[in-house]
This record gives sequence, structure tokens and C-alpha cells, in this order.
Amino acid sequence: MSEVRRTRAQQAKDKKSTFGTDVDLLKYQLLSDDKTDPLGLDGLTHEDRAKIIQSGIDLDDQDRAGTFFQTDHRIVHCAVKQPGLEVLPMAQALKEHAWLEELYWQAVPVDSDKYTAQAELHFQNGYFIRALKGQRVTTPIQACLYMKHDNTAQNVHNLIVAEEGSELNIITGCATAPSLQSGIHIGISEFYVKRGAKLTFTMIHDWAEEVMVRPRSGIVVEEDGLFLSNYVSLKPVRSLQMYPTTRLIGPGAVARFHSILLAPPGCELDTGARVVLEASNTRAEIISRTITTGGVIKARGHLVGLKPNVKAHLECHGLILTEEGIIHAIPELEAHRSGAEMSHEAAVGKIAEEEIEYLMARGLSEEEATATIVRGFLNVQIEGLPPELQAKVDRAIEESEKSML
Repeated sequence: MSEVRRTRAQQAKDKKSTFGTDVDLLKYQLLSDDKTDPLGLDGLTHEDRAKIIQSGIDLDDQDRAGTFFQTDHRIVHCAVKQPGLEVLPMAQALKEHAWLEELYWQAVPVDSDKYTAQAELHFQNGYFIRALKGQRVTTPIQACLYMKHDNTAQNVHNLIVAEEGSELNIITGCATAPSLQSGIHIGISEFYVKRGAKLTFTMIHDWAEEVMVRPRSGIVVEEDGLFLSNYVSLKPVRSLQMYPTTRLIGPGAVARFHSILLAPPGCELDTGARVVLEASNTRAEIISRTITTGGVIKARGHLVGLKPNVKAHLECHGLILTEEGIIHAIPELEAHRSGAEMSHEAAVGKIAEEEIEYLMARGLSEEEATATIVRGFLNVQIEGLPPELQAKVDRAIEESEKSML
């Protein structure tokens, strides 16, 4: 099986993606062990720790069911505190669980484009997280993928399984060292939500101004399963392109995507989600809040209803704070059966002068009035999000307010 995958990857190594700016992968080096720092959390500098904390990761492991930490291509820390939960480096999981071959590269085709091909041909670990059948792991599991060395490529493959009747809450913080200027992160993530399981996946990203980011994700949700994705990117990044595809294959399956995005000058964000409702009585929701202060945002969404009695909604609201910024909303609804209820709402504009004047008349300065409106625009209370994860999202928004205005 691995040889077949590698052959398909070889054939796709020059295949460009249909979305996002193309990246010359040859510009970035692959690290070897003789070019990296010593392992261990103790080897992190004060500056490293401060940057990692900003992405929602607690390096002290307080109130965490499990932790995974990878710097560049090396595993720094991996621990589990709760029974019924597995957290392993991906390479180790593949050796220990032969059955993973049935899932590996199934939700994301290995030959999708040159980024998936690179992740297979130059595999640099990643994490495997699994909640065993019936286990409710409500305390968050945290995973951090950290890039420390300049002008390098990080190629990881993550796989998450919520077994039947289980529950998982995962917070991932992807970040770069303060000294890093450029690099590329390629992250393959596959999610399998089994019957009656619930998986909450919250991402808070903190990249650098010249970093290219190319996640490729696929999600499969079985009968009565729930997948909840929250994505927050409020710091500069050169180019981000992500478009996860979710398949709702069992009756009663649900998927919800919520994203909060900021694009400063020089930043290109091409993001969105696709949900295919393949079974009856399935539901989907894609909601995004986007702000540009000079960058370019493409907010995509695609809902595909293949069965009757499905419900889906797509919502994209964008706010332009400068004259140079661009927001391009691209909503798509595709119904194949009568009885499918699908809707979308898209709105892009600037802050209304009368709103600012209203607040200024009540004693606020123009800057304070603008900040209040922006804060309210981004204040999305996400249904089903544990309080601790909601607090992480709120903190990321608060820390980014000054850079927005």
C-alpha cells in the first residue's frame, strides 16, 4: 500500500492546486537532525514560550488531557493524562496500529496536488489522537506544530479518530519562532468521527509575515456524529490556502465550521470549507467573519445536498477597514434532491459612519468607537464550544485589536 501511495505522490509532485498562489517548494530546505536544536521543552527560549502561549498552548500541561508538541520535524513532547485517550507521533501510531492503513490518506487523496505529494514523499511526522469507544474526553487535548528554523519546510500528517460514542476537544496552536522570517507549513489532517461521537477542533494560528501555509484536510462523519471546527487567524502570514472537505455519510450527522480571519497588508487568505451531505437528515453550517486592513481575502463555501431532508446554511460577513483591502465572498449551494433546505448570506462593506458618530456622541473617541464596532463584529459565540476554548478565541481577538486599527 505504501508503495502505491508513493507512486501516486510522485506523479502529483508537480501538480498545482486550483486554489491559492502557487508555491515553489524547491525554495525551502528540509532539515536534517544535525541542523536542529536539542530536544525537550527546556530548550525553548523565553521568546519561544511567549509566542507559543499566544497560539493557545499551555506549556505547563495544566488542565490538559494530553499534549503533543513538534518543532520543525522533531517531536519535543508527547503525553497523555486521561485513560481512554491516545496521543502519539504519527510515525509511531502507524507502526503500532496496522488498522490505520485503512484510514491513512483516505479522507485526503495523496495525489490531490503537489502539497499532498510533498507530505507523503517528505513525511515529517505529525500527531495521532484517538478517543476510545464511549470515552468522553472533555478536558482539552493540545497540539502545537512549531516552526523554528528560517526558510524551511514542515511537512506533517495528522490523523484524529473519535470512536463510537466518544467525545474529543482539541486545541491546536501553529506558530513560528520570533526570529523566523520565511518558510512553508504543509499539514495533512484527516478526521474520522464515528457513530454518535463528537469532535471539537479549534485552531489558533500565529505565523510570520513571509510564511506560506498549505493545510489539506478531510473529514468523515458517521451517523449522529458531530464535527465542530473553529479557525482563528489574526496575525500576519504571507499566504494561507485551506479548503477542507467534509462528508456526512450517516443519517443525523452534523458539521459546523466557524472562522475568524484578519488580513493585514501583504497577506493573502484563501479559505473556506465544503460539506457534502450524503445522508438524509444531515445538517451543515459554515460561518465566517473576515476583516481586511489591506490584505486580500477569498472566503469560499460550498454546500452539496445529495439527499432529501437535509439542512445547510452558509454565512460570510466581511469588513473592510482601509481603501486597499479586498474581500471576495464565493458562496455555492448545490442541491441534488427535492426537500433539501439550503441557504446562504453574504455581506461585505465598511463600518457605517452613522455607527461611529452614534458612539462618539456618547463619549467615545473615533478610535474607541471603531474598536468597539470591530470587537462586536468578531464576537462570535460558537455553539457547543467548551468555555476554555471560547476563552482562547476571545483572548486571541483581544490581543489582535491594536494591530487591526
